[in-house]
Amino acid sequence: MPAVKFLTITQQVAKHLREEISRGALSGTMPGRTQLAADMGVNHKTVDAALHLLKDAGLIVSQGAGRSHKIIPPADAPAAPSLRIGLILWAPSDRLWGAMLDLQHRLSNAGHRIVLPRKTLVELKMNVPRIARVIEQNEADAWVVVAGSFDVLQWFSQQKFPTFAVYGHHGRLPIAAVGTMRQEIIIKVIRRLIELGHRRMVMLVRRQHRLPDPVTAVVAFLEIHKAHGIPTSPFNLPDWEETPTGFQKCLAALFQVSPPSALIVDEPELYVATCHFLARRGIRVPQDVSLVCMDDSPVFESCVPAISCIRMDSSKIIPPILRWADHVSQGQKDIQKSAIRMDIVSGGTIGPAP
Repeated sequence: MPAVKFLTITQQVAKHLREEISRGALSGTMPGRTQLAADMGVNHKTVDAALHLLKDAGLIVSQGAGRSHKIIPPADAPAAPSLRIGLILWAPSDRLWGAMLDLQHRLSNAGHRIVLPRKTLVELKMNVPRIARVIEQNEADAWVVVAGSFDVLQWFSQQKFPTFAVYGHHGRLPIAAVGTMRQEIIIKVIRRLIELGHRRMVMLVRRQHRLPDPVTAVVAFLEIHKAHGIPTSPFNLPDWEETPTGFQKCLAALFQVSPPSALIVDEPELYVATCHFLARRGIRVPQDVSLVCMDDSPVFESCVPAISCIRMDSSKIIPPILRWADHVSQGQKDIQKSAIRMDIVSGGTIGPAP
């Protein structure tokens, strides 16, 4: 019996990349080694060695230091599949979001054309008829929706074109999605606050995350209170008019009589608005109130003490979307969902209950 020859990790990576090039899933320029290493779960040295094998095979050529390798597909390779992929973003700030910019670059390199509507979901006020008109005005073969509400994503799931939900309230809707395991982290955060003596904890999240059904993170917030015998009311999960003035009025109402001992704020934008309110009132963090952001932001990197927040590697949203786009371009149905783990940055904005 002839000896069985096993491929090394480097050879396996090179073989996978060679197959992706041959079937047109990779075209234009090769993703950087950092992204390739993250996508395939290997180290940079393995990626470098695999790229050398592809160079030797004439499938990629160097374009100079600091530039991506150019892909040279074999003569018999099929033409790269092309889709018009629409990206409807959550808020204007997403236009500068590094992961979203990288996603557009990667989709373009794969041969797809990006369709980017001028209005975002926040600017359209999550209004389904208005969003439907925007989708109609921006023709695309498939759509990526960032942080859509249940009503919005339900509408997308009922359309003929494929949809991919990035975060948002996709629940059991029949669409592909990438979400977060935020509920596990919320439970850890609340338990930590309870250990520090907190009993008046408030979660500030937008209406779409609370109604008509709360997302898993909100459910976890309420259930951990119940598990520790702490009663909840609308005080713990307040509603507000979603305008800057409406949010400030909500904060003023919270601190009017019996102020919260801890605030868990959903977004960096709301976190900054909360800090501004507290500073004007002379309310100290964390001496008077502990403050946690349920998201991370590059802005936080300059803060001392560090902001207590929930952090994840947002670049991990990209591989599932690329796989989905590849499947859709090949005429395959893809409604696979995946989740990204998150970590807690303990920071210096959490302290004992006052």
